[in-house]
Amino acid sequence: MMRVLVLLLCLCAAPALAQNTDQPQGTIEVEDSATQDAAIAVRIRDILSELDGYEEVTVTVSSGIVTLRGTTIDGPKADRLNDIVARVAGVVAIENEVTETTDVVARLNPAVERFQTRLTQAIALLPLAAVALCAFLVVLFAGILLARMRYPWDRIAPNAFIANIYRQIVRMVFFVSGLVIALDILGATALLGTILGAAGIVGLAIGFAVRDTVENFIASIMLSIRQPFRPNDIVEIEGDVGKVIRLTSRATILLSFDGNHIRIPNATVFKSRIVNYSTNNERRFDFEIGVASDADLDQVRTLTDRVVGELPFVLKDPAPMSWIERIGDGSVILVVTGWIDQNDTSLALAKGEGIRMVKAAIEAEGIEVPDTTYRIQMVGGAPSLEEIARPEVRPEPPKAALTVATDVEDTSKAALDRIAEAERNDPETPDLLSDNGLTE
Repeated sequence: MMRVLVLLLCLCAAPALAQNTDQPQGTIEVEDSATQDAAIAVRIRDILSELDGYEEVTVTVSSGIVTLRGTTIDGPKADRLNDIVARVAGVVAIENEVTETTDVVARLNPAVERFQTRLTQAIALLPLAAVALCAFLVVLFAGILLARMRYPWDRIAPNAFIANIYRQIVRMVFFVSGLVIALDILGATALLGTILGAAGIVGLAIGFAVRDTVENFIASIMLSIRQPFRPNDIVEIEGDVGKVIRLTSRATILLSFDGNHIRIPNATVFKSRIVNYSTNNERRFDFEIGVASDADLDQVRTLTDRVVGELPFVLKDPAPMSWIERIGDGSVILVVTGWIDQNDTSLALAKGEGIRMVKAAIEAEGIEVPDTTYRIQMVGGAPSLEEIARPEVRPEPPKAALTVATDVEDTSKAALDRIAEAERNDPETPDLLSDNGLTE
């Protein structure tokens, strides 16, 4: 326990026992010499006279104790006096009573002198700066001329958008190269790291601020290279169906069949499920039709396949096909399909004509196409619940005569093509898609 108390006392007394490093160290001599004091004072004055900022400092020495009085321009200069005086031989102690000056002119003079010195240096560097500027402009101008050339950028790039990106990269490389050469001529290449570091921080901040725009830009590059669709293709993106007008650096523009513009961000297009209806010329239409539950379903299927196959606009290969889908309320539902060449035939008109011809053929065979609606007829008093729920019984329909299929040519296709072509020929809105580009 006693050892612990002694240790604590020593630790507490350590700061008090520490020597002041601002004062001279060593053994103090016994003899006191006025000649030595005068020599110390002269030596200190000579040193301070060679240093700037100590013109107002006075020095007196008595018995080896140096007393400093007066003013300096700032506090650090006053504190530095202790280090200077302590190195003079024979100094026993230092009394530093120097303070900062409050004279505005005295404090501004060093700043003015520094400005004049830097201005003189800048004027002296003007010829070298002119050479550095000329070197920078020459390199930059060479990069601009190289970027404006059509060859090789248009040849190695899949489209104009990518070629423009290549040109921007070339301009940036030549700009940085010119800057490095200019700074090297001036001997200030160390500034390049600071400039690039600041540019990196600013670029990172801007990148976070315009994250969606950057995402769309990158998606535009990928879409313009991969081209999942071409101009005038009919596509479905996120439930929107239309004809592709153009691909810009931010969005994909579709022309709907209603004549409206649909603008979809490229980031959405790139991540979405895309259905391209124009990739293949053949396209299938399908519809449902119900027949009476007591009908010969095999006969109905054979009949529908024959009727659809005999339509002049339906392709023989792939062949039409029908199947029983489900049993409905008082009827059996069949799905009937057929294939058309969508370049010559309207899908909507073909589907409608197929429904008309199949219905007429089924009814011509005496097979009922039931109407599942209910009719309530108020006769006399109020009907009972059983009478309300009982479906109306209709007489057997007469056999209908077969009709001839009408023209199903897509008459609106030419009009939509003209609208889309007019939109695509607008010079103020360039397109990143190409008719000759590779598609995935």
